[in-house]
Amino acid sequence: MDPYVTEWLNLIVRWIHLIVGIAWIGASFYFNWLEGHLEKKAGLSEGVAGELWAVHGGGFYHVQKYAVAPAQLPETLHWFKWEAYWTWISGITLLCIVYYLSPGVYLIDKSVADIPGWAGILIGLGFIAGGWFAYDRLAKSPLVDKPGLFLLVMLLGMTIVALILTQIFNPRAAYIHVGAMLGTMMAGNVFFGIMPSQRYLVGALSRGEAPDPEVGKRGFQRSLHNNYFTLPVLFIMISNHYPATFGHAANWLILAALAAISIGVRHYFNLRNRGRDMRWILPLAALAMFSLAWVSAPAKVELDSSAEPVSTAQAHGIIVQRCTTCHSASPTDAAFKTAPNGVMFDTEDQIISNAPGIYARAVATESMPLGNLTGMTTEERSLLGQWYQTLGQH
Repeated sequence: MDPYVTEWLNLIVRWIHLIVGIAWIGASFYFNWLEGHLEKKAGLSEGVAGELWAVHGGGFYHVQKYAVAPAQLPETLHWFKWEAYWTWISGITLLCIVYYLSPGVYLIDKSVADIPGWAGILIGLGFIAGGWFAYDRLAKSPLVDKPGLFLLVMLLGMTIVALILTQIFNPRAAYIHVGAMLGTMMAGNVFFGIMPSQRYLVGALSRGEAPDPEVGKRGFQRSLHNNYFTLPVLFIMISNHYPATFGHAANWLILAALAAISIGVRHYFNLRNRGRDMRWILPLAALAMFSLAWVSAPAKVELDSSAEPVSTAQAHGIIVQRCTTCHSASPTDAAFKTAPNGVMFDTEDQIISNAPGIYARAVATESMPLGNLTGMTTEERSLLGQWYQTLGQH
């Protein structure tokens, strides 16, 4: 496909994904906040489990939640489902546009695993679908009634998947596929778990029957799982901007650690919504983040004092050969019509102004060139590291 068309498809679908994702996550966070702030007091109407008063946008709101269902079905009932469905549809479409249309660019890294593009696509889709089926079976097992243990098993499973995928794909693609797997679990929860329970409740009321409260409980469990999945998925959505995470040798462990930290932060807010203000969780999460950044810091390239200084002209020669196929005013790589992120290395001035980024991507994390398609060697990376440090001494 024409790279210009692909770029616009990427933009449009990514924009849609962001918009509907915000709507879905916002609704999820709001309803979980609502659940935690319902006042359960005497004098409520029959069947009402709790109520809440709020002020927003110049008006007052009065919300009530029934223990199971009202005695009579209201004439107008609002549903929340399309935000989830469109987030998943747009996300999978974006995955296909970015990773599957040109698997040799972003999906496959032959230095990681030399596999054909079609095999990578099948593996990716297999993990996404398989993740949902494994999770769904687990969520229907007795383990689901032990939330702490269930969460640990889910985190361990995600970590194993991350480890496997980072041995198969370009690390950026591995991260995104873990996110796609979690996002599919979340959308699957809505389609196969939450919506059926809501339809059951509405159907029972329509027939004049008393609904089984256990059905509503299971639907709420799936909603709560989605709530805890949200922050890890949000990190993965932005992870391609941070090569210090996916480009690290222990990238799968970093992903697991960031997921655990973000789940802890989400747990703090869920507890706080229920009146348990465990403030120590947030400082602990912050300490964990700083500790993770410290232990995962790349080793500094030591400048060989006996070696001749590496000039910008020498660095330019390496970069022209290995990087300007994409990062140029006129890319020669068929996958790009314009330089990615507008970063160009056509002149020495451009290279100097982008020196920190070059060091971070090509030397510290070795996440560029993409999939090392142009074959940058270890020696060339070392020379670029020496050039960057020489540059800093002048």
